[in-house]
Formats: sequence, structure tokens, C-alpha cells
Amino acid sequence: MNPSAQIQPDGRGMRWEPLTETGADQIEHWFDHPEVQSRLGDRSWIHRQLRMIGQHPGTVFRGAVVLRYHAWIGLDQGGTPVAFICGDVYDRWVRYHGEGPDGPILSDADPRRAMGLAYLVAPSHWRQGYGRSALQAVLTHPATGDVETLFCGIDADNDASRNCAESAGFTLPDPEPDHEGMLYYRRTRPS
Repeated sequence: MNPSAQIQPDGRGMRWEPLTETGADQIEHWFDHPEVQSRLGDRSWIHRQLRMIGQHPGTVFRGAVVLRYHAWIGLDQGGTPVAFICGDVYDRWVRYHGEGPDGPILSDADPRRAMGLAYLVAPSHWRQGYGRSALQAVLTHPATGDVETLFCGIDADNDASRNCAESAGFTLPDPEPDHEGMLYYRRTRPS
């Protein structure tokens, strides 16, 4: 993604900017919250996301080819970071069930270009609609215009995130968690 490109303000008046080192430094304290640590990990998680932006496409991850990676920070009307969203764009979507003797165990292949998303809202701004705004912003962004389906992997016991994804129009095609306890919510990108 062009580093100067931005997602335009959404209905909440948020402005979305590409993740930079400065941005990662500004939001790393969100990972000090126990709930965030239990879901994503410590402060190093956001810096790993930053490093992924510069990685070369073509890597195979869990049975799909990574085409590119995007990451944005959402700023409120005062310029304060309140949300983060990122994701890999894949050549297709497959459900990964771990490794078998012959390699990855896969199912539910969907040949359409897909994007796997992760999102986080500043703990001080939970339950204010910022997560839904993040998901909706990615759905309408030109950089994801070639993506046909989007997926959110959410811990089965994370009711707040599940409700957020549902409020943004994502559905749960399979109510059974995967081998890591994740549920995969899906949404087709609007035409």
C-alpha cells in the first residue's frame, strides 16, 4: 500500500492512516491491558504487524498465498489513535486444521481473493462503535477493492469481538471452533 494513502473519514469522523513506526509506538500501550494480552499478546505484537508490511508477497501461509498486507490506525476527530485494523490478502481462503504427516490439513476452500483481518480498539474506547467502524472502513477502501471475501478469526469466548463483527455484517458460517479455539466470521465485500 502506498504509505501516504489514507482511508477517508468514516461515519464516525475517524481518519485512517497506514501503520508506521510512530503509530505502533503510539498504540503499543494498549497491549498492557490484560484482555488485549490474553487475545493478542504483548507489545511486540504490534511491532510484528509493522514488520509484515515490508515482507515480500508470495509466502504460503496455512495453505494460501499471501499477496500483500495492509495495516491502518484509526484516529478520532481530535487525532487520537482509537482503533487498529490489519490483514493479509490471500489468493484464496482455506480453513486450516493444523499440520498432518503430509503437510497442512485444509478444508472449506474458497477460490475467491480473501483477506484475513485482525482488529483492536483502544481499551479506553471499547463499546463505542470503533471496531465496527474499522471493519466497515476496510470493506469500502480502494486498496481492498479486489478482495471478494473478508474473514475475522475470533476467539470463541470473545463475545465482545463476535458482537462487533456481527454488527458490521459478518456472519458465522461454521459455529464449530477450529483447533485453536477460533471462529471465522465472513463477509462478502459489497459490489
